[in-house]
Amino acid sequence: MAKMNFGGVEENVMTRDEFTLEMARETLAGKTLAVLGYGVQGPGQSLNLRDNGFNVIIGQRAGKTYDKAIADGWVPGETLFSVEEAAEKGDIVMCLLSDAAVMSVWPTIKPHLTAGKTLYFSHGFAITWSDRTGCVPPSDIDVIMVAPKGSGATVRSLYLEGRGINSSYAVYQDVSGKALQNTLALGIGIGSGYLFETTFQREATSDLTGERGSLMGAIQGLLSAQYEVLRENGHSPSEAFNETVEELTQSLMPLFAAKGMDWMYANCSTTAQRGALDWAPRFHDAIKPVVKDLYDSVKSGKEAQISIDSNSKPDYRKGLEEELKAMRESEMWRTAVTVRNLRPENSK
Repeated sequence: MAKMNFGGVEENVMTRDEFTLEMARETLAGKTLAVLGYGVQGPGQSLNLRDNGFNVIIGQRAGKTYDKAIADGWVPGETLFSVEEAAEKGDIVMCLLSDAAVMSVWPTIKPHLTAGKTLYFSHGFAITWSDRTGCVPPSDIDVIMVAPKGSGATVRSLYLEGRGINSSYAVYQDVSGKALQNTLALGIGIGSGYLFETTFQREATSDLTGERGSLMGAIQGLLSAQYEVLRENGHSPSEAFNETVEELTQSLMPLFAAKGMDWMYANCSTTAQRGALDWAPRFHDAIKPVVKDLYDSVKSGKEAQISIDSNSKPDYRKGLEEELKAMRESEMWRTAVTVRNLRPENSK
């Protein structure tokens, strides 16, 4: 474990150079890794583990997702089972179901979480708000987490590119005395580039804040607001979209992702630099109170309860599709389809 400096603050970080894939294989030798759920995180993590030489089985109920698992090479009765069967067979039960699904199947998988096993999550939600989810693990098992900082599709694509996604890790319950080693081994096994330390509570709180904030909710709100103001002032859809979304995603984001915001500023015009430096504090001051309200709502458990209540409605999927359809059919995102098709790589 290395101490690394992040902006003047030291944190515990583990890299693949320190904890090698061979060490991970030795740590988990002879153990069956049962991945429950083949939806978002399940495919990426399980396929990476399988490719890296670990003994992996899948637990998934029948349906389209089950068929997808078969298409990916998992064999019914050999490496593909029901959720309950996989939980029974697994030494390490990797619970990669959605938060709502974890709650619904918890009563049927808990009896299979017998003494000496390990329960693994990639999100701290179910444990952090166990008073709301009902997911209270037995006291005689290890409970651990590796949380990739990205979608399951990215976990897989970065692995196939020979890279690795950043992941956080945490140990909630260490009965065996080997929980940390197993956590790090699994983190390396799923293809993490490096792992940084957290807790279940911190991961869940930061994750929900990020999703509602800069990663999804806030960025959609900001983009929509700017696009609408430009359109209301006579700018064409193409111009409004390019100035709001296309230039951000295709030109500027790669610059500050590579070397930082200051480097991106240095590679823009002096007019852009001046304007951005002047307006950034105003956006900061306007947005920070909203982010503080968001964080307080997450920390209090209110956001968790909203998710639990909405995801438990029988017509949740129908309502979700209607909301996503409204976004997809808005002028801004219909314009996006045309703009994407006009990119050089798509217009040949």
